[in-house]
Amino acid sequence: MKIAVYGSGGVGGYFGGRLASTGQDVAFIARGDHLKAMRQKGLAVESINGDFHMASPTVTDDPQTIGPVDVVLVAVKSWQVPEVALAMRPLMGPDTLVVSLLNGVEAVGQLSAVLGQDRVLGGVAKIFSFIGKPGLIRHIGHEPTLMLGEQGGGSSKRLDRLAELLEMAGVVVECPAAIMVEIWKKFLFTTGWGGLGAISRAPIGVLREEPATRSVIQACMLETEAVARAAGISLPADIIGRTWAFINGLEPAGTSSLQRDIAAGRPSELDAWNGAVVRIGQHYAVATPTHDLIVSALTPLERRARGELNF
Repeated sequence: MKIAVYGSGGVGGYFGGRLASTGQDVAFIARGDHLKAMRQKGLAVESINGDFHMASPTVTDDPQTIGPVDVVLVAVKSWQVPEVALAMRPLMGPDTLVVSLLNGVEAVGQLSAVLGQDRVLGGVAKIFSFIGKPGLIRHIGHEPTLMLGEQGGGSSKRLDRLAELLEMAGVVVECPAAIMVEIWKKFLFTTGWGGLGAISRAPIGVLREEPATRSVIQACMLETEAVARAAGISLPADIIGRTWAFINGLEPAGTSSLQRDIAAGRPSELDAWNGAVVRIGQHYAVATPTHDLIVSALTPLERRARGELNF
């Protein structure tokens, strides 16, 4: 099977690398220093499940040089999706499957609007991994797991085939009945503490133990839950308790990608995380004061990272 990985960071680099290690024809789409390092030295992965290195991966910044593929794993930043959806058209063959592995709840719809709903699978990546330096992915926590599903639910031959390939590569695969519910579950988790971590600069171990920050996480999750229910998403009745149980078991040093991006002065997924809660909440007339405050506090840093403010 020919696979393109659009976005070769902590998620795309890890899962694409695992697929390549089992002999699948994988092409990575990267940019900047990461692209340069992968071309010169290959792609290295340091993982709690075992390190590996690809000496000569197929890597480019131009999808046209790859041509049509069977599967595209999309693992870019959420704010890049509209541009990437157009740029990946050279990768599309008659039956090409596009798998969204992004954070947030809007990417599946954005990809579908450009490429067609019948092509796009929903996905949830469960892994703590990031670019340690150009050409190096560090996986520091969580059993690497992908949740995959057809947008309309149910099983399919193409879903089963992709799951089989990933399992052969040592990836845990789950195929839930309702993938959009699972996407919202992760969204509730990430928006619960991602923006707060960016403001406080503290890891999850501190955020969950300090009474003040723990109460902010609780408020964020309650607001996101209310927005989800207003949007018709059937979250479990005990979703808040389940999410706390997961948070309480996380590696204490863990930080979110949003927090790392803002701390490094890079553009972040603020608009697709806390910003999306506010935006969707406004659409359904659901108040989201905690998320409003987080977005307001981080917007100057976000605008500076995007070259819109100078201070």
